[in-house]
Amino acid sequence: MMRHQYHPLGFEGSRIAQGFWRANEWQMSSAELLSFVESCVELGVTTMDHADIYGDYQCEALFGQALALKPSLREKVEIVTKCGILLPSSHKPDIKVHRYDYRAEHIIASVDQSLASLKCEYIDTLLMHRPSPLMDADEVAQAFDLLFTLGKVKHFGVSNYSPAQFDLLQSRVEAPLVVNQVELSALELKHFNDGCLDHMQQHAVTPMAWSPLGGGRLFSSNDESSLRVRNVLTELADKYETGIDQLALAWLLRHPAGICPVVGSGNLERLKLAAASLAITLSDDDWFKVWIASQGHSVA
Repeated sequence: MMRHQYHPLGFEGSRIAQGFWRANEWQMSSAELLSFVESCVELGVTTMDHADIYGDYQCEALFGQALALKPSLREKVEIVTKCGILLPSSHKPDIKVHRYDYRAEHIIASVDQSLASLKCEYIDTLLMHRPSPLMDADEVAQAFDLLFTLGKVKHFGVSNYSPAQFDLLQSRVEAPLVVNQVELSALELKHFNDGCLDHMQQHAVTPMAWSPLGGGRLFSSNDESSLRVRNVLTELADKYETGIDQLALAWLLRHPAGICPVVGSGNLERLKLAAASLAITLSDDDWFKVWIASQGHSVA
């Protein structure tokens, strides 16, 4: 119960987050990317989601180059980044195997590199990107304590963790873990059913949803589940006078765990639509229509 006294609402950020995992594909100049980030802030989307490996280790630096053009913008955004995955890359010639690294030395070095790339002095929330079978929770806790003490990271969390994996790390970390970023969408119900969302709601942990539109499947895939959900959302779109992408986000936002969808488009008009989904409240009947369509059968 002490955890709730520290962070009664979980992660301190915007309800919609902007992801930068494809920023190197947007082909924006630093000035254009700065303008995009400023537009995000104007829309109330202030949480910026990164990871050290995004864009072959290049996306954080692209963001940092934009931020350097207007350093005052830093205090208007919350930067989330992740570490723990090693990817072989021409930019990282010492990495030979795609694997995980949870050594305190690596976590600290990764944060230092992220700070240099992002051109900022602190990270709002650091997430461990994927659970490692070789995780020494005590060593991770040591890294977290040092990073917090040095003022390099304000809050900590995880990504893609099961409740048991989360609890193991939390048992060693004094500060509350405030985020678990997992795959959630109207086409991905796994974490609705496996206790993950229940666990986050119990402990006031904010679920950040990656791939909240099903990785594009919602619009283009012809598998049975996608077709069923798309048909239901299309019908509801007429009722709510909006698009199916907005409804898909509103469906996540309706959940009492306080899901924070991470949208990844560099298209400002799509971001405006995503932000507008906050104004849509699905009825229980309509929420369950989507649920039933996704799972392919009625509730028990």
